Amino acid sequence: MKLNCDRSLLLNAVTIASRTVALKSTIGALEGLLFETGGTELTVSGYNLKTGIRTKLEADIVQEGRLVLNARLLGEILRKMPEGVVSFTSDASLLVKLSCGMSYFEIMGIAAEEFPELPSVEAQKSFRIQEKKLQSMIGETLFAVSTNESRPVHTGSLFEIADGELTVTSVDGYRLAQRREKLDEPTELTTSFVVPGAALSEAQKVAGDSEEEAVVSLGARHIMFSVGDTEIISRRLEGEFLDYRKSVPKESKFSLKADRKLLLSVFERVSLMISEKYKSPVRCVFENGLLKLSTATALGKATDECALEGDAEGLEIGFNNRYMLDALRAAPTDQLLLQLSGPTSPCVILPESGDGSFLYLILPVRIRTGEG
Repeated sequence: MKLNCDRSLLLNAVTIASRTVALKSTIGALEGLLFETGGTELTVSGYNLKTGIRTKLEADIVQEGRLVLNARLLGEILRKMPEGVVSFTSDASLLVKLSCGMSYFEIMGIAAEEFPELPSVEAQKSFRIQEKKLQSMIGETLFAVSTNESRPVHTGSLFEIADGELTVTSVDGYRLAQRREKLDEPTELTTSFVVPGAALSEAQKVAGDSEEEAVVSLGARHIMFSVGDTEIISRRLEGEFLDYRKSVPKESKFSLKADRKLLLSVFERVSLMISEKYKSPVRCVFENGLLKLSTATALGKATDECALEGDAEGLEIGFNNRYMLDALRAAPTDQLLLQLSGPTSPCVILPESGDGSFLYLILPVRIRTGEG
């Protein structure tokens, strides 16, 4: 293999593909990146047997070939190299010579045959969505994906397509996060599937704040996100996802309007008294157009309040501060509607506009007398 390419382009491709490289593996090739040439393109792939990333870049291909290089070492070399054109040459013994300016390195490669083949996704169904929409829908729901491996299907997000609309839902047993968007192109596709959180995290990073379209392709057992010159390939999660529609209250006793930034700021302030070591729920009292918050731990006590529009007749309820903070930080609008019914019923957060673009549900935490 012999080629020349821009150092910054090569470093970017290596950085992207390295996100799915195994940190430690009994298969040495999985700690590396697969380099393949074809025409005027260099393809760089990383794979950890669960999620794979394949990205392409333009290069001056002098001699075609395939080999694997250690991802960590190559990334460090490229980061330290000066700007310019990298000359990349390998011989029959898999010795790779890299040079850029006055910098020169020799490193050993691994035979491409030792790199496990990435799954091929023969798209049975596919749809298109703007990159920025995909990025926001993932980012505003991913935090609620479960980390409990006892229910593997909930370690991913449920994607549902019906009536030209995409809905993404994440649950972890204590909260629910959901985003809904109309697809830009008309589609009669109706389907649902679950994508692992790890793959969604990579898709979010690769998707930019762009109106360019990403393509989501569904195979029999895998899914592929095609974003620009990069493809993220992952197995789909199997199993019965929670019937979340039964978890969302159809009616609520109280409906309060709130400013997201004000609400977020008061929760952030009282949360200063809470840590991983010193945990406590936040006591919330809704009365006379005010939300009064308080908490107490071994670190100290905190109280605060903010104005709301509406009255919940002195309702007193406790929340996990992190769950509420995650929802308020993710909510894509500044005017919110809080729906509540009682101290043991969930809090539902919706857009005040009523457009149904997002929904966050948080289960309450039991609070004891004198707590907070």
